[in-house]
Amino acid sequence: MKIRTISFDYSEYDDATSLRGEDGRLVAEARDAALRAYAPYSSFRVGAAVRLESGTIVTGSNVENAAFPSGSCAESSAISNAVSNHPGDRPVAIAIAAMNSRGITPQPVTPCGRCRQVISEEESRYGKPVRIILHGESKTLILEKCSDLLPLQFSKDDLRNDRQK
Repeated sequence: MKIRTISFDYSEYDDATSLRGEDGRLVAEARDAALRAYAPYSSFRVGAAVRLESGTIVTGSNVENAAFPSGSCAESSAISNAVSNHPGDRPVAIAIAAMNSRGITPQPVTPCGRCRQVISEEESRYGKPVRIILHGESKTLILEKCSDLLPLQFSKDDLRNDRQK
C-alpha cells in the first residue's frame, strides 16, 4: 500500500474590491446572474459568469422546478451557454457567486460534483486550465484550474476500450 497526498495552492482575497479588471468584472457578472436565478423552493440563488478566450462573457443562473432538487445549476448553464452559442471559444475563467435570503453568502460556495465534472471536461477538451473564482461577501478564492477542485476526475480516457488494464 502507498499513501499519497493531493494538495493545491489558491489565492484568497478578503476584500472583493481588490479584484480588479477582468476578474472584478467577472465577479460582478456572476453576482448579477445570481439575481436572475429562479429558486422559489430553496431561495438559494447561484450565478456563474464564464470569460471566453475572445473576451466574451456568458452567464448562467440556477433554475429550480417543482421536482426539486431537479433543476439546472448556474455553472453548468453558463458552460452550456458558452458551448452552444460560442463554439470553439475556449473558457478561460468562471466566477461563481451565491445568494441566500440575506444577500451574497459570506463564504464562497464551490460547484457541486456534477458542475466540477462539466468544467473539468472543458479543461480536458481544450488541454488548458479554466481559472475558478469563488466569490463570497467576506472573501474570494481563486484557483488556477478546475482539476484542483476535482482531483482524480473521470475523463474521456476512462471511456477508451483499448486502455491497458
